[in-house]
Amino acid sequence: MLFLCLSILLSVVLLLNFRLFPRYQVNTFQAIVFNYPVCFLTGFLLLPRNQPFAIDFFQTWTWLALGLGVGFIITFILSGISTQRMGITATSLANNMSLVVPVCFSLFVFQAGGKTFNALNYMGLVLAVVAVGLSTFRKEEGQTVRALGWNTLLPVGVFLMYGATNTMINYMNIHYISSDDKTLQVTLTMVLGAIAAGLAMLAFRAIQGKEELKRQNLVGAITLGVPNFLSFYTLILALSQFGGNGAFVYPLYNIGVILVAALSATVFFKEKLLAVNQIGLALAVLAIGLISWQELAQWITR
Repeated sequence: MLFLCLSILLSVVLLLNFRLFPRYQVNTFQAIVFNYPVCFLTGFLLLPRNQPFAIDFFQTWTWLALGLGVGFIITFILSGISTQRMGITATSLANNMSLVVPVCFSLFVFQAGGKTFNALNYMGLVLAVVAVGLSTFRKEEGQTVRALGWNTLLPVGVFLMYGATNTMINYMNIHYISSDDKTLQVTLTMVLGAIAAGLAMLAFRAIQGKEELKRQNLVGAITLGVPNFLSFYTLILALSQFGGNGAFVYPLYNIGVILVAALSATVFFKEKLLAVNQIGLALAVLAIGLISWQELAQWITR
């Protein structure tokens, strides 16, 4: 349970970083780009001495991992912008509700584990989508509750991108990764893809004169990169701790991040949750429970 709690806290730290960046004049884009070299260094230091890191370009999973890295940085940029414009709670909810996407692919496309959905499971999927929509509403000063224009599409983008990347990770685990000892190797390869994409985007913007390197951006990259890698790594350790029972770990992880993020936003940033936001949070918890209640019940009764 320790690793699961650490993963939840570290994931919320990522969102808190994004919220604090404007206060300290940290360029979110640069912090994201430079956070990936920090991620790589963090992961490299965790490699056992008998497992040297190497890239095999003749392996299909290598190219998939590099592609995932590109998807990660796009998702991360969307998450940062969404957190700043739509709030930490809405972004966290969209992120965590994205589990609907890999669940659907696992059920209808991959057919992993032979699991079939019943009426309650399907109801959970519908409630999850509704919860994401309710969480994007905000109240502007002196106006009625309404969606804030195109900004409301940012959590939707976060939802879709996180869902797509998590689905691809699931696909790689099923078809290409045969043992757990490749976890760090694959993760580091993904990070390299993100580094390449990020530096290319940064160089392009620098040539256009749109970027200026500053010290606080590098500091932000460190505060972002270390928890970014460790949040994923501790989640993998939590899965191992519970015998690889993802049906138990992932729901608890998602519920934990949603609730801790909402609590943190209220305590540290005085974010006020409207009634619709509170309903969205309640539906999110209910949706996750409905999706995985069978696995949770089996684990509890063991």
